[in-house]
Amino acid sequence: MSSSLRTSLPFTLALAIIVYLVATFIPAGVFSQATALTLGVVIAGILVPLLVEYKPLPTTAATKVQKATNAAVSGDTATLYVGNLPYRANEEAVRELFQQSGAVVNVRLMKDRQTGRRRGFGFVEVSAKDANKMIQKLNDFEFEGRTLKVREAKERQDSEDGEE
Repeated sequence: MSSSLRTSLPFTLALAIIVYLVATFIPAGVFSQATALTLGVVIAGILVPLLVEYKPLPTTAATKVQKATNAAVSGDTATLYVGNLPYRANEEAVRELFQQSGAVVNVRLMKDRQTGRRRGFGFVEVSAKDANKMIQKLNDFEFEGRTLKVREAKERQDSEDGEE
């Protein structure tokens, strides 16, 4: 079950019960039961997303580890390029894989701008002292059926073709 569904399900059930009770016990002269039910469903459809959106989400263990790691890495950092990632891999899975070899500061997986799908590569910002160890351990490592390519990221160079 997805986390958003797990979060909204209790609100949806509670509002459905309230709508049912209101529709059942409304006197016939005020509204018809069908009108009361429709009005209740519309109100519940508006309230459930609002209640879910404003409900504070509990911090997960991964978030706590990430904050602790970010605090622990106060020195130099290095950015690693990670290629040939499985398209279904998410930032959390990549972070867990790299944290087995050292301190991870940030994970960015690239997505296609038009489709929003992952492009199969990303960047992992790590402690500089752990970077070489991660490259040696994780380059050509089998991850979710794909062989990763890990190396130090190169600086992005803007091409100035128009100026010659």
